Amino acid sequence: MRTSKTKSKQKQLLIKSRTENLTTVREFVSLAVEEVNIPQDIAGDIVLAVDEACTNIIKHAYKFFPDGDITIQLKYSEKNIKVKITDHGASFSPESVPTPDLKKYFEEKRVGGLGMYLMKSLMDEVHYKSVPGKYNQVLLTKKLNSTN
Repeated sequence: MRTSKTKSKQKQLLIKSRTENLTTVREFVSLAVEEVNIPQDIAGDIVLAVDEACTNIIKHAYKFFPDGDITIQLKYSEKNIKVKITDHGASFSPESVPTPDLKKYFEEKRVGGLGMYLMKSLMDEVHYKSVPGKYNQVLLTKKLNSTN
């Protein structure tokens, strides 16, 4: 007996650490979350969070080195969507990123620097794991209401 309610699907994408590949990332995530049949605003949140994570990897982990590998794995079911993003660039400590003062941020007309804040705001869980010299992983989870 097979029940589709507990069945999960997986997809994977491997890209090089180039900003022009962010379009491919957004399309990949958009198509995958479409299969789960979730509201458009939640789908948009997931796409934006993954885009922010990959942008941070390109800018900070690889420091714009264009040939670093970024692997994006999506695992999704009716209960949740989990996105694991792996790179082999420089590691960092998420605790070192302060929570931004948004009022001050907008008063100063700053650009950038909200990636971690956005990921944490858009997703239900954000975990970062680093094995220095080997890999870094960001795990993003969005819980889905089974009544969608």
